[in-house]
Amino acid sequence: MKIFKTIAGLSLISLSLISIGCQESLDEVNTNPNSPEIVPTYGILNSATKELMDATRNDFESGRMSLPWVQYSAQVQYTEEDRFQFRETSSVALYGNLFRVAKDFKDIIYINQERPIEAAANGNNQNQIAVARIMLAYTFSILADSFGPVPYYSFGNKDADFQALDLQNYPNPKYASQEKIYSDILNELKAASNQLVLTDNHLNGDAIYKGDMLKWKKFANSLRLRIANRLKGSIPSAEDHIMDAISSGVMTSNSDNAIQPYANDLLTPSPMFAAVFLNSRTDFKVASTMVSVLKGQKGKVTVVDPRLYKYAAPVYQVDSNDQFIKDADGNKITVKLLPNAGKFVYADNEFTQNSRRLDNYIGNPYGLNRQMAPTQANSGTSWFSNNILKADFGEVLMEYSEVEFLLSEVNGWDDTHYKKGVKASLDKWGVSPADANNYMTNLPAANKENVLSQKWIALFMQPQEAYAEWRRTGYPNFLIKPGDVNPLLVPLANGTSTYTFVALSPSGITLTEMPSRITYPVTMKQLNPTGYNSGVAALGAGGDKVNTKLIWDKN
Repeated sequence: MKIFKTIAGLSLISLSLISIGCQESLDEVNTNPNSPEIVPTYGILNSATKELMDATRNDFESGRMSLPWVQYSAQVQYTEEDRFQFRETSSVALYGNLFRVAKDFKDIIYINQERPIEAAANGNNQNQIAVARIMLAYTFSILADSFGPVPYYSFGNKDADFQALDLQNYPNPKYASQEKIYSDILNELKAASNQLVLTDNHLNGDAIYKGDMLKWKKFANSLRLRIANRLKGSIPSAEDHIMDAISSGVMTSNSDNAIQPYANDLLTPSPMFAAVFLNSRTDFKVASTMVSVLKGQKGKVTVVDPRLYKYAAPVYQVDSNDQFIKDADGNKITVKLLPNAGKFVYADNEFTQNSRRLDNYIGNPYGLNRQMAPTQANSGTSWFSNNILKADFGEVLMEYSEVEFLLSEVNGWDDTHYKKGVKASLDKWGVSPADANNYMTNLPAANKENVLSQKWIALFMQPQEAYAEWRRTGYPNFLIKPGDVNPLLVPLANGTSTYTFVALSPSGITLTEMPSRITYPVTMKQLNPTGYNSGVAALGAGGDKVNTKLIWDKN
């Protein structure tokens, strides 16, 4: 098997995607006499981690699905998606892109096995394989959390049901069961953590940890803790993995956070920055749910959360020449045009921190119908802040604060770990010590509701994980539900001042809460009917429906 990359940085074999039924000879497809047979592993690793985060944090698979579903954001145009009518193209893209990057991580393993001397120029062979295994576990966990049974690949387990990423032998791969996938992911994370050579920190192409193998080990164990905690009571080995992951060493500070960095330029900026400033997707505002919670108006904390000023931008007015903006106090803030984009950005990046007036922060009502939405958004609602809509915003795979919330849960909703989790989140977002201390003194004591509500706040802009946690636990319990009557920002022309959140349900289904899963891409029925049918069967009586619960969904 020969491996090379196109100019776009994708494995050619991965373009045949997704282990879904391509019958063409891969030996012919994968032969290019004008390209090197082996791509340097640093190039694959560098591109694959970025492509993974691009695929899961962009304006479609995040911005139009999980980001609004967990009410971090609310759209101002295509509000059908906020009400759960997601696009088929989003399901196809999420599925396909995740398998593409999984194939890239598998290629790193292959090169280190088949060309160890060449591969070693970019880092210890064992470390490269271990890091690829960790990233494969992360990628497949998102696939399984989103869809349920999927084609699955394992480095360490040759189970006959694991047929993904091998089109030559399995052109129509079977969909492995959730039990098998999750059990193997946990085993892979444990094995990869043990495989890492901690004394060798040379790993070219590692944008996340710059070759720090101890941090990779902590990430592997923390990720194992996350997944095992989700699966406790669902698979027999989960409890043992929880304890083993903790004893093996999890994240202990924000310096351990797993973050994919982006460049401060217009060529490779962060996904949402690219969506807003380069692609003119001005559809996303901070949801009223989040703003109300941060203002202390919803939930158990009744004081202002200083993360309000970090998450949301103040409402502003722009003069006719786009030369300055004004906050609610009338202060003029100079702005500048973004080259070639026709958009302005704040010249003073501290503006969002300097505006402390609560009436400067207005959440966009969540779950409006399309006719109502423009009147509410145009009345002045908050965008994401400059902390988020910036080219070099780092997308978080997992962070220390989440680990502390997990430790609180596994230790019976422990108060010390709970408070460490809140403080870690405040620190990560750059909240001042004075503001952080004031907020911490007003925290209610730890219990299930309070810990999981704070976890939701801390997971802001990590919507796939927040979506999984809500399905598992039902918290936070203050999210707007179908049938809820909510206030409008401005009354409609007929005097109506409230709206009812109406879910858009597929035929034959009445959604009373957000979808329990994402349905398989319809293309799977034609391209791999045998595999698709195995996945539907593995889902049980519910089948390939949005309200079919996954094995860990106890809500």
